[in-house]
Amino acid sequence: MVQVMIRFEAEADRKLLEEALEFARRQVRGIIEGYPDFYPMYTQEGRWKHDLPAWTHWCDGFLPGMMWIFARRGAGSEEGEWWRRQAVRYTRPLEPRKLDREVHDLGFIFMSTYLRWYWLNGEPALNDVLIQAGRTMGLRFKEKGEYLRSFVSEDSLFIDIMMNVGIIFHAAAQTGDRQLHDVALRHSLSTRRVLVRGDGSTAHEGLFDLETGEFLRQSTHQGWRGDSCWSRGLTWALYGFGTVYAFTRDPRFLATAEACADYYITHTPADGAPPWDYDAPEESRAQVDTSAAAIAAGGLLQLAELCADPVKGHFYGQTARHILRTLCTKYLAKEDPAWEGILKGGVYHIHKKLGVAESVMWGEHFFVEALDRALGQ
Repeated sequence: MVQVMIRFEAEADRKLLEEALEFARRQVRGIIEGYPDFYPMYTQEGRWKHDLPAWTHWCDGFLPGMMWIFARRGAGSEEGEWWRRQAVRYTRPLEPRKLDREVHDLGFIFMSTYLRWYWLNGEPALNDVLIQAGRTMGLRFKEKGEYLRSFVSEDSLFIDIMMNVGIIFHAAAQTGDRQLHDVALRHSLSTRRVLVRGDGSTAHEGLFDLETGEFLRQSTHQGWRGDSCWSRGLTWALYGFGTVYAFTRDPRFLATAEACADYYITHTPADGAPPWDYDAPEESRAQVDTSAAAIAAGGLLQLAELCADPVKGHFYGQTARHILRTLCTKYLAKEDPAWEGILKGGVYHIHKKLGVAESVMWGEHFFVEALDRALGQ
């Protein structure tokens, strides 16, 4: 009886996730058909097309990244081939950004697109794009302080960069460039030292003395305060340190990813959807960030595969599926035909009042990625 019940629950979960993935396909197709060749960032009242500012240009890989997931899942079918063509169409224009030194987000742009394309067909020219993007990203490294500088200023280190440092590790692994590997490693260790606190919470930004390299203080642009825990930053760390462990097998990074995961699990409401900042005033904490939940789900699924302890790994995997169930049942925009996004309840920049309680493109991407990972092929 117990085995029958478990199997029934697993089948019900699978159906829920498959339906959410199919809804995501429809919504992405709607963007392609409604706004051809447009790379959206966040919705305004559920609409992707608006004239509100972007703050920085970092999201263009997420829409084609979803297309590559749909193409791989549909490989060999007419629909899969359609998605492949769309993915190529939206990915090729990104290639010049392999030389972009204005942003710290080249991992977001290229690992979601060119890496997935390369995995599908193994063309060396695609890997060459990834390698150049990794080398460009490595140019952000500051020897004094040992960190990759953020787009904001030379003395600034963002927690977000943990989700982008993987492009440097990839380039180093593909070329055997030990110096490039060392840059990525030293940045990851510095981030671990100055932005991850003893309880597993994280700061958004760290500031350094450019003359001496001394770490000065924690700060923020998108969190409540410099000493608070901005939930999306926490999930960037959870996922990012796990990815670095996958590249390096250095146990320090696995321990850090697990510490961030444990903070997320113990401080997030029971449904798995976190407040936008864990330390914001009570009335403000009512605003969830579903994009942070989607990132956490993906990071926990990755940890479930990497964790040496099978019991802990199982727990992380089940927690990820619980988060996905919540997103599918409470935040999917399925019942609102006028809403153009997939997930409601995302947050871009609360202080600038941009994309608050909206769909945000990174939330869409990491939600689809987590659904894909949870379902398997």
